[in-house]
Formats: sequence, C-alpha cells, structure tokens
Amino acid sequence: MSESEISKLEQRIDELIALTDQLSSENSLMRERQNLLVEERARLIEKAELARSRVESMLVRLKAMEAEA
Repeated sequence: MSESEISKLEQRIDELIALTDQLSSENSLMRERQNLLVEERARLIEKAELARSRVESMLVRLKAMEAEA
C-alpha cells in the first residue's frame, strides 16, 4: 500500500469515528427526549382519567338530583 492510500484510509477512519460519535450523541438526545415524552404522555393520560372520573361523578349527582325532583 502506498503512503497516499494509507493516508486516505486514516482520513476516512477519522471521519467514520467522528460520524459515529455524532450519531451516538444524537441517539442519546433522542432517547432522553423520548423518555420525557413518555412521561408527559403518562401525566396527560392521568389528568384525562381524573377529569373523566369527575365528569362521571357530576353526571351521577345530576341524575340523582333529577330523580329527587
């Protein structure tokens, strides 16, 4: 192998290492973002369930008041 070919291979390897580092960093950030979104989704589902429960409770009370009248 010539000195020029070795130099090109070294340069390409350095580029691949840099790309691997960049992709690893992006992957970590995306995993963090996904975890935050999963947590937010769980909180929103919990809030929606609480609201649904409260509305159902109000409906039951309204029907009871209607029946008394």
